[in-house]
Amino acid sequence: MYLKFYKPNNELLRKYIEGYYFLQDDDKSNSWHYNTFPNNYTIVTVMQDVSMTQSNNKIVITSSKETGISSNMVYRYTSPIEIFYEEPINEITLYFKPLGINLFVEDAARYYAMDHTTEINFDPFTDFKAEMQKILTISEREEQIETLENYWLSKYIDRDISMLEKIIKEIETDKRINEIAKKYNISRQYLNKLLQKKIGKSASEYRRIHRFRKSIVENNEVGNLTELSHENFFYDQSHFIKDFRELTHKTPGSFLKKVDTGKEVVWLFI
Repeated sequence: MYLKFYKPNNELLRKYIEGYYFLQDDDKSNSWHYNTFPNNYTIVTVMQDVSMTQSNNKIVITSSKETGISSNMVYRYTSPIEIFYEEPINEITLYFKPLGINLFVEDAARYYAMDHTTEINFDPFTDFKAEMQKILTISEREEQIETLENYWLSKYIDRDISMLEKIIKEIETDKRINEIAKKYNISRQYLNKLLQKKIGKSASEYRRIHRFRKSIVENNEVGNLTELSHENFFYDQSHFIKDFRELTHKTPGSFLKKVDTGKEVVWLFI
C-alpha cells in the first residue's frame, strides 16, 4: 500500500490537526505491516468494508463482505502496537493535536472516559459515517481533501482553550507538576482530572511521552545518549533507558538506529 501524509490546507485546521493520510484499495501490494509507538495525538481512523481483530497489542485488518463504515479513536497506548493489513482497503486516518479534538467534538470527554485498552467506536455526529462514506468513494484526491477539510470545518466549535494550552506547554518543560498546578490555583489531582477529560492522559504520562517523542526527533542533532537524555529533561541516562524500554520494548541505542528522522512522518511509523 502507498501512503502519503497531508498537512491541512486550511489555516484553522492546521492549529488543531497535525495531518491525515489516505489508504486506497486499488493499491498494488496485497498486504502491509508496521509498528506504532506511544504518542500524544488523538487518532481517528475511518475504514470502509473491513473486519478488525485486536489482541495482545496487535491489530489485524482485512476486507469484509459486510459493507459499511468502521470508525475508531485511539487516544492512549503505553507500549508498541503491531498493525497488519492483510489486504488493501479504503481508509482515512486523522491525527488531532493534543486538545485539538475538543474544538470539533462537543462531548469528546466521553470518548476519553472509555476503556483505552479496547477499540473505541467513534461516531460523534449524526452525519459522520454517511459523510465519511461519501469521502472515501471520491476518486480525485484534491476533491477528497477539500471535502474532508470542509466537513471538519463545519464541525468547528469556537471555544477558549488558552489556559489548557498554556498548561500543556508548561508540562512539556521540566517544571514540577505540583508547581504548575499551584500556578493555576488548582490541585495536582484536579489538574490530572482536567487533562484526563481533555486529552485522555495524566500530566506525568503526557510529559513522559512528549520527552520520548522529542528525543527521537532530536536524535540526529545530539552527540550521544547522555546529552540526548539531558536535553529532554530526563533525570539521568538510566531514567532515559527505562522509559525507552517501557515504551518501545527496546534500548534507546537499538531503537534510534532504525529511525530516519529526515522523514516527514517519522512519528507515524515508529
